[in-house]
Amino acid sequence: MATKQNNNKVNTVDKDFKYYTKTFWKIFFSGMGAVVLFFLFASWGILGSMPSFEDLENPDSNLATEVISSDGVVIGKYFQKNRSQLKYSDLPKNLVDALVATEDERFYEHSGIDGRGTLRAIASLGSSGGASTLTQQLAKQLFHGEGSKFLPFRIIQKAKEWIIAIRLERQYTKNEILAMYCNIYDFGNFSVGVSSAAQTYFSKEPKNLTIDESAILVGMFKNSTLYNPVRNPQGVKNRRNVVLAQMEKSKMISEAQKLKLQSLPITLHFKLESHREGTATYFREYLRDYMKKWVDENKKPDGSDYDIYKDGLKIYTTIDSRMQLHAEEAVSAHMANLQEEFFIQAKKNKNAPFVNISSAETQRILTQAMKSSNRWSVLKSLDKTDEEIIKSFSVKAKMTVFTWKGEKDTIMTPIDSIRYYKHFLQSGLMAMEPQTGNIKAWVGGINYKYFQYDHVGQGARQVGSTFKPFVYATAIEQLNMSPCDSIIDAPFTMPAGRHHATEAWSPRNSDNKYRGMVTLKKALANSINTISAKLMDKVGPEAVVKLTHKLGVKSEIPIQASIALGAVDITVEDMVAAYGTFANQGVYIKPQFLTRIEDKSGVIIYEPIPESHDVLNKDIAFAIIKLLEGVTEGGSGNRLRTEGGGYGYNRITGYPYKFTNPIAGKTGTTQNQSDGWFMGMVPNLVTGVWVGCEDRSARFKSITYGQGATAALPVWAYFMKLCYADPELKVSKEEFDRPANLSIKVDCYSAPKAKDTTAVQNTDEFEF
Repeated sequence: MATKQNNNKVNTVDKDFKYYTKTFWKIFFSGMGAVVLFFLFASWGILGSMPSFEDLENPDSNLATEVISSDGVVIGKYFQKNRSQLKYSDLPKNLVDALVATEDERFYEHSGIDGRGTLRAIASLGSSGGASTLTQQLAKQLFHGEGSKFLPFRIIQKAKEWIIAIRLERQYTKNEILAMYCNIYDFGNFSVGVSSAAQTYFSKEPKNLTIDESAILVGMFKNSTLYNPVRNPQGVKNRRNVVLAQMEKSKMISEAQKLKLQSLPITLHFKLESHREGTATYFREYLRDYMKKWVDENKKPDGSDYDIYKDGLKIYTTIDSRMQLHAEEAVSAHMANLQEEFFIQAKKNKNAPFVNISSAETQRILTQAMKSSNRWSVLKSLDKTDEEIIKSFSVKAKMTVFTWKGEKDTIMTPIDSIRYYKHFLQSGLMAMEPQTGNIKAWVGGINYKYFQYDHVGQGARQVGSTFKPFVYATAIEQLNMSPCDSIIDAPFTMPAGRHHATEAWSPRNSDNKYRGMVTLKKALANSINTISAKLMDKVGPEAVVKLTHKLGVKSEIPIQASIALGAVDITVEDMVAAYGTFANQGVYIKPQFLTRIEDKSGVIIYEPIPESHDVLNKDIAFAIIKLLEGVTEGGSGNRLRTEGGGYGYNRITGYPYKFTNPIAGKTGTTQNQSDGWFMGMVPNLVTGVWVGCEDRSARFKSITYGQGATAALPVWAYFMKLCYADPELKVSKEEFDRPANLSIKVDCYSAPKAKDTTAVQNTDEFEF
């Protein structure tokens, strides 16, 4: 009986063991099956959308379009999100080392999931840190962001991260994954990706980042809002030092390096990248308008439209970033000083900044400015009457205004702010290689944030005596004249009816003096009005207009004799192109600002074809060059050769130029000195400068400061000084190329010794 009971107990135990064993394996395999099904459902998209294979190959990164200078510097971007794409080869090694050491030290060992890290995180319930690999972090950011904190959804998200991470590891190399991760992270301050962050926080290309700078950026990967170098420098320093410690732990830097780098202060060169600030702002806006037209005329291979704000295009331009910075510095240096003098003189003018106009005309200008303002548009959209809107312009308000010493918070009425801004002298500068047509520098104004009007490609202004070389070129070509031929400088009257004139025209010289017989070279050097008028009388305005258009000037030019003195509105861009024809041995080349456009994959999708045509033979072009050299040897441009005091961008040093190399140039001053010009050329660079106020009635009272030799020439001189101090630019100091077997006599006399120009008055003003 006992034996039977024992056998029953054994059988019961065996049955229980088998039951529990079966149950365990059922639960185990069911659990495993559930996990497998869970991951399968996630991968099939049943638990939420998953990226397709095509998405993995072409992730939607919303890339900014980059504007790249001829020397390889990103000078601007067009974006909704400021995101730029880099290749792994573009990343500095110290940044890659810091990233791997800090975020995923076994990155090169796992296949997307770090098993050791995952087990550690589970065992410690996350107290020892998370287990997300760089690949998982990329998956999270690339396709579904931060996700939900609700546990079931978080588990689903984590599963999807694992699946995507494995797919990424299969589809891409480790280096490509690193590059993608560095391209997609948001560093704050409108900077998405390492490329944008390096520019924003350090004003550098990524390849030039130092170890401590790379450590700062890598530290920001933890939380770019918390570890923002601008707002939290101490926190950023602490986080940077953690990154450096991780690099030392991973044997990427020595302990001595770590200690030295940890002792360094946080040094930023913060420059917020925006459409209205930065380098070449006016040029970038001109280029943006061009690209808007370009995308209308050029489609993607699939027929869809390009988007310059999302497609990550690379626009390679002819602008040289170094020369552009020199040009901007030259404009700022001179214009700030000239503006100071303008304000001093305006204090004595009750109707400042306007000169010699009626109160009715002043009111017309101010009313027009009100109607063109944003305030007027906003109030009009709110159904306000004109009377109500005008009244609002007389109510004081807080505002921030532009000054040459920085932005200033103040209180004034909107109408007073309009009059205040009318005081500001504007400037336009463009520099171009005459042999290629490549535009190297473009400064459309003094500050794009406050003054959006572009005075290079958009605004045409009267050119004054800078037009005279076109008259001389026509005369030399049609009359077989030379710079050494003489003509009498004496009172001259063109009768009514001649050259379509409705009345007699008697131009006079600005100094009311006549010099008798003078060579053409001396006549242009001294900008003698009667000589220009006589040459126009001989060749006729039709011939001059025809040649001017062949030189690339697109403005409508009236067929009348008075254009001999420059009563013509032309843009700086067209003037530079026209003068460039003389420097290019008579061949016109249309100004070029693009070299190519690439898509985000580096495929060239557009290359412009240069446009050129013959205008003059080499001998005539060289003759004009020699005439223009005379201007800087003994005429209104002679101050380029001096080092004395006088009026100019620096009251202390005056004109510290003292150029000794060949320079061909021409000053220009319009009636009532509303516009000042200087066109300057050396063999491989042609530069045009215009200076004046927005309104032609806002101007200097006297010619002393208003003439081109004082208003515009110093900008050119300062710009060239900076260019010559930068030998990498290779700006020429050589002679202009002299044609073989030159058929025109150009060597008329030796250049006179430089004279003191401290009290030089107008030599190129025209009057009717």
